[in-house]
Amino acid sequence: MSRFVRWVLVLVVALLVAAGCGGEQQGGGEQTGGEGGLVDRSDIRIVMVTHGPPADPFWTVVKNGAEQAAQDMGIDFEYRSPDAFDVVEIQRNLEAAIASEPDGLAVSVPDADALGPLVRDAVEQGIPVVMLNAGREQWEELDALTYVGQTEFEAGVAAGERMAEAGVNNALCINQQQGVATLDQRCNGFEEGLGGTVKQVAVDGSDPTAARNGIQSALRQNPDANGMLTLGPAGANPALQALEEADVGEDFVFATFDLSPEILRAVRDGRALFAIDQQPFLQGYLPVVFLTNYIQYGVTPVNEVPTGPAFVTRENAEEVIELSRQGIR
Repeated sequence: MSRFVRWVLVLVVALLVAAGCGGEQQGGGEQTGGEGGLVDRSDIRIVMVTHGPPADPFWTVVKNGAEQAAQDMGIDFEYRSPDAFDVVEIQRNLEAAIASEPDGLAVSVPDADALGPLVRDAVEQGIPVVMLNAGREQWEELDALTYVGQTEFEAGVAAGERMAEAGVNNALCINQQQGVATLDQRCNGFEEGLGGTVKQVAVDGSDPTAARNGIQSALRQNPDANGMLTLGPAGANPALQALEEADVGEDFVFATFDLSPEILRAVRDGRALFAIDQQPFLQGYLPVVFLTNYIQYGVTPVNEVPTGPAFVTRENAEEVIELSRQGIR
């Protein structure tokens, strides 16, 4: 059985369990189904700790997915994230989550050296952990139940190959959040897939004006560049503004990872070649479902669960825009 087929089966089972076992309820902890097993779902509390700032629209969708899963499962749920990407603050959030003794823990691990020991501590204390979005290379050695997310290097390779097909051979890769290993993997994979020249450019994604100015400066300093890849909305939205103000020519190709309303409109209107969708709704939703079923029934996926890359292009952008308005895509 292929990896893709296994993933589809896991997703179908998870969604059937969510629809069939969760019962009808108004919110986490208020449910009529889910009795039986080792515990009742009304007694389950799960905490999710991520590295994504609330202002980043990608992480808003992750949070929406997790909260929807908590409602569907009928469990109590708490979400913790830093105000801005800050490993020390993420450590504090994770320490506080572990100290609260949840029944399950979902966590992104952008820095394995700093956060990995805390994940291991949680597991050793008997708290089941599902990792999401970042930490794919470490989930097994940290004894997490599974990992839900995208294969970042391979996604970068796919992005490079698509842009090469569009004629790009000299590109800028804009990193809006330095220190996040998954973003480095995206740029590195992009360079391999493109097979041309890639200049990695760091900008401050927490400050849209500074990010736009940094991208404008990079365009001036690299006049031979004929393409640009950004790694998320915090880089893509300022990049779209910078490109509108720059004289890059009609043949310049722009594309990005992840989605936002601005990105989707750019894809629909032909100002962006594609956007890579790693399906953040599922990255929030599935860990809560998996943890709930593990705590209640002792069942869990036996391998990681990939959620991307999926490509949004001009052909399907319009339908994705409607789902974006609902906070799902």
